[in-house]
Amino acid sequence: MRTDKNQFSIKKRKIGLNHPTFFIADLAANHDGNFERAKKLIFLAKKSGADAVKFQHFLAPKIVSDYGFKKLGKKAGHQSNWKNSVYETYEKYSLNREWDRKLVNYAKKIGILWMTTPYDFDALNKVNKFSHAFKIGSGDITWIEFLKTISLKKKPVLLATGASSFEDVKRAVNTIYKNNKKICIMQCNTNYTNSVKNFEYINLRVLNLYRKKFPFAILGLSDHTEGHATVLGAVSLGARIIEKHFTDNRKRPGPDHYFSMDPNSWIEMVKRTRELESSLGIEKKIIESNEKTSNILQRRCIRLNKDLEAGKRISLNDVEFLRPAPKNSYAPYQVKEILKKKLKKNKKKGMELYKVDFY
Repeated sequence: MRTDKNQFSIKKRKIGLNHPTFFIADLAANHDGNFERAKKLIFLAKKSGADAVKFQHFLAPKIVSDYGFKKLGKKAGHQSNWKNSVYETYEKYSLNREWDRKLVNYAKKIGILWMTTPYDFDALNKVNKFSHAFKIGSGDITWIEFLKTISLKKKPVLLATGASSFEDVKRAVNTIYKNNKKICIMQCNTNYTNSVKNFEYINLRVLNLYRKKFPFAILGLSDHTEGHATVLGAVSLGARIIEKHFTDNRKRPGPDHYFSMDPNSWIEMVKRTRELESSLGIEKKIIESNEKTSNILQRRCIRLNKDLEAGKRISLNDVEFLRPAPKNSYAPYQVKEILKKKLKKNKKKGMELYKVDFY
């Protein structure tokens, strides 16, 4: 059973099943290589209700092989729409690491947490003093040496598990957990085409598997589907960290804009999630305070269908089951308790019956 002990904090923000969902706006390549755009997106993410902004620290020579992708031939998947080569695209949209301190300070100034996905050791070491947590992209789930190094930083680790088998996930989780107990396992489908068909592959019920196999972990969702339907589904299944790409205009040219959320859709997602969180409630069935009146108005009780005098024994022919049901009146399921009992006083047609009415 998962309890509130399954929690950690990102900065001072508690993350866990009994805390509000933590929303990460992944700015990814949407800064378009422009510092002022990066600042603008941080501001808009904060204004839209994100808890954190996340950047991606990659350098083309340290994440992709120009030779390798060219040898594959024709670009595939979401990369097929890229105008430049894969290597050139990563080169163009890499984050200028000289911006880090300024972006961190700006995020701190406006009150939003700053974090990143590092894609090489140099990036990890340089941003360690800035990033409140580390997200591991799905593509690095088999890079065990890197996962171990990240885990040793002792900051919360968010592991995306897209395009991975359960064995891949288990290997990665075990590697991280040996050194760091602050781990979130994020279900993910690594497809960026924005096709409606992708809903068929998101497999949110994998979160149930993660809950069973990794009871110590926080659950999360790193999502690239349209809208927020999968977010609501994930939260209802126990996910408490949500990551979605974020931009100001989905029609801008670039590798990530078209499948990102914009301020309006982000605000709607957060609003609906907060409503869902309120509705999840407790695992105890009770009559709630706001339905106690309905408990009287909507329920039936046992009522007389004719006038009866004191001393009359009650039979089924004397009663009917009608609303409302005042407190302590006999309920329909209790009818056998009153059969053949004698009335103490005269009762008129339509009156409800109570224990005090009988000898």
